[in-house]
Amino acid sequence: MTVRAERAEQSPAAEPASGVELSVVVPTFNEAGNVSELARLLDLTLSGVAWEVVFVDDDSKDGTLDELAALARRDPRVRYIHRIGRRGLSTAVVEGVLSTNAPYVAVMDADLQHDETLLPRMLAALKAGQGDVAVGSRYVDGGGVGAWDKQRLRASQLATRAAGIVARAKLTDPMSGFFMIERVAFMSAVRRISGQGFKILLDVLASSEQPLKVVELPYTFRTRQQGESKLDTMVIWEYGVLLLDKMFGQYVPVRFLLFMMVGGAGVVVHMGVLAALQSQLGFLTAQASATVVAMTFNFFVNNMLTYRDRRLRGAWGVLRGLLAFYAVCSIGAIANVGIADFLFQPENHTVVSGNWFLSGLAGILVGAVWNYGASAVFTWRQK
Repeated sequence: MTVRAERAEQSPAAEPASGVELSVVVPTFNEAGNVSELARLLDLTLSGVAWEVVFVDDDSKDGTLDELAALARRDPRVRYIHRIGRRGLSTAVVEGVLSTNAPYVAVMDADLQHDETLLPRMLAALKAGQGDVAVGSRYVDGGGVGAWDKQRLRASQLATRAAGIVARAKLTDPMSGFFMIERVAFMSAVRRISGQGFKILLDVLASSEQPLKVVELPYTFRTRQQGESKLDTMVIWEYGVLLLDKMFGQYVPVRFLLFMMVGGAGVVVHMGVLAALQSQLGFLTAQASATVVAMTFNFFVNNMLTYRDRRLRGAWGVLRGLLAFYAVCSIGAIANVGIADFLFQPENHTVVSGNWFLSGLAGILVGAVWNYGASAVFTWRQK
């Protein structure tokens, strides 16, 4: 039984007799050459369907917003959301879905690589109760990846296998960015969606209150004709972050895990600098130098990875953040040493008194928690 059917049994309600039946949500960033053509193709494909398209744009600078404004003036079925100061495909999709009350919502890219002619079949499958989610799959019989090279195909297949750890549904293409979902099913997952990375389908499947029923329909992935691909090396990182969040996020914030991972790398940097300098400068000077280098390393890596969504930019922004991080970590170091020393001293009668390892570990933990919490407030504070 699908989520929608189960909800209907529990709380029957008639669907609206008029209004938008299908909303197509399309995240955009620098897609000026594609948005008008996509709107034209949707008009041809969805004849007979009460539809709208919601473009969610992350402040494009290539004229995309001008194209969207012109489209919206000509056709009331075209809407757009202009986001300023925030970025990301997954969060764009969430905002787009929440902006509409259509009972069915499709998600697709603006680059014309998804086959819009599949949309009517997706809608028919959902309306027939075949699933909560209809996914355009490149890997079922009849589907294909088009002109991908072997390296990209292998990477996609590896990511697909990894997705099986958290997907909570059996499907061939959990990495697909082309799908249609019943609104009630999306709303059952929306408060648990992490918004990490760009694979919103996987996020939804892993976040739903109960496993969603999926129906897959084949399509062939097209080659981009205009604009530039948004895929880069950071996509791999963001995908890994999504998997971590779905596996461990209910126990500990994934950002804290990343902060600790960067801190571990910083320890390696610290010891390397200390080893290189201590024979020439003496231990105290070398230790101080290693500490500054390690903190600087941690700041820039955290700025690039852990706090990618709040990344500090510009010379002044980076300098202000670096100084704030130095201050935060200096206090954390004092707390680390003070707590560890207090716990270690036998006269204080703590449960770890005299145990240097556990005392030191407790100090490290206190310092790490302080550094994480304080840096989130003072270094990478939410705008």
